[in-house]
Amino acid sequence: MLRLRDFLTRRGDPFQLESLTGEQGLDRPLTDAEVASPGLALAGYTGRFAPNRLHVFGETEITYLGSLPAEQRRRALESFFAFELPVVFVTKGQEVPAELLELATAHGVPVLRTRLKTAEFYRLIKPVVEDAFAPRSTLHGSLADVYGVGLLFVGRSGIGKSECVLDLVERGHRLVADDVVQVTRRGNDVLIGRGHELAGHHMEIRGIGLIDIPALFGVRAVRQQKRIEVVVQLEDWETSRDVERTGLSHQETVILGVTLPRMVVPLNPGKNITVISEVVAMMHLLRYSGVDVAAAFNERLIKRMKEQRGVREYLQNDYE
Repeated sequence: MLRLRDFLTRRGDPFQLESLTGEQGLDRPLTDAEVASPGLALAGYTGRFAPNRLHVFGETEITYLGSLPAEQRRRALESFFAFELPVVFVTKGQEVPAELLELATAHGVPVLRTRLKTAEFYRLIKPVVEDAFAPRSTLHGSLADVYGVGLLFVGRSGIGKSECVLDLVERGHRLVADDVVQVTRRGNDVLIGRGHELAGHHMEIRGIGLIDIPALFGVRAVRQQKRIEVVVQLEDWETSRDVERTGLSHQETVILGVTLPRMVVPLNPGKNITVISEVVAMMHLLRYSGVDVAAAFNERLIKRMKEQRGVREYLQNDYE
């Protein structure tokens, strides 16, 4: 839940906000992630007006209000404040019309002023609001940064997800989260994973207990968050089960509405899952750059078969 007070108390005061209406409405939960100017609503057209947005009065809006006669300015503001508004931001440290403060106080709408320019204020506040309203989920798994690719390891409890990531860390890759991965969707197709704040970068290794990765391997062995790009599903080996061997068929999984490639890796004694994980990351980088090894190999094979068939047909028709 995001409240207006969270903006005022944000570390480092990035928004440079002051409340012009005191404590009024600062603990009100916000319900919309959109930040916008009131636009034509101040001119009287409210047919497409969305009152739940966070409303920003820049120099254009304040100058427009100042250009209106007193009675017309009051009517415009009365029409604006007739809606249920969450907040009004005023940028560039501008003087606020008395009627605006009067009507905001009467309707219980907080008015916050910032010294930032309008464009800079938009740039800073939009990521904060979008992150607060982004879809979220918590997954059981381990997340690692391998060659810059975010690999999410999933599988039954005790199958070896943590041990695999620990081996990757020892080989120079980085841990993002172990056991509990908090996933946030950014935009339409980006998933960001991070660990629980209480767990930090600790790992549970069966037979040993909890270990502190930064203390053992240094701060270079961890990341605070990483985009999830490939899901690696670890499964027990079953001799009767068909396992993908060519890479021509690509499996997928959906997390928070985002489709991700899924690699199913069956485990049997002696299999080096760490090296396989590195190969998975490198194969993803190749596909991202437009190289599909399995498809290219299949095309070469089909081409060679066609060439050989042509030679055989020629020899069959050669009677000399």
